[in-house]
Amino acid sequence: MPDGTTALKPNEPDYDRLLRANLERVFNERDSAKRDHALDELFVADPVMYEPADVVRGRAAISAVAGKLLEEFGANFRFVPDGAATGHHGFGVLRWHAGPQDGPVILTGSDVAEVVEGRITRLWVMLDPPTQ
Repeated sequence: MPDGTTALKPNEPDYDRLLRANLERVFNERDSAKRDHALDELFVADPVMYEPADVVRGRAAISAVAGKLLEEFGANFRFVPDGAATGHHGFGVLRWHAGPQDGPVILTGSDVAEVVEGRITRLWVMLDPPTQ
């Protein structure tokens, strides 16, 4: 829209709601049962996640990656959205940063999702290069 605002087209999913829910309910969720329930709601039956160094297939494998990240980085580690997600024609993007809840940012990036019938079918995790 010319004034800089965006509006959902009738057949477009709510990219912001979906990608924020993925960040909060999957990648910030420490309870594996709750994380698995969120994956069932947010992702298709056989999703694929593309990380810089790996391709992860299936909800259970995505849940395991999220759980391992949270375990590895510690109890206060959080992913935080930066602004609203945008998208069109089945692709949505959400920028984020991550680090200890009250500490410095240690990681930034974007999630890029292909959305089919309101659910994530493929997710690309794009990490920004480290700053010096």
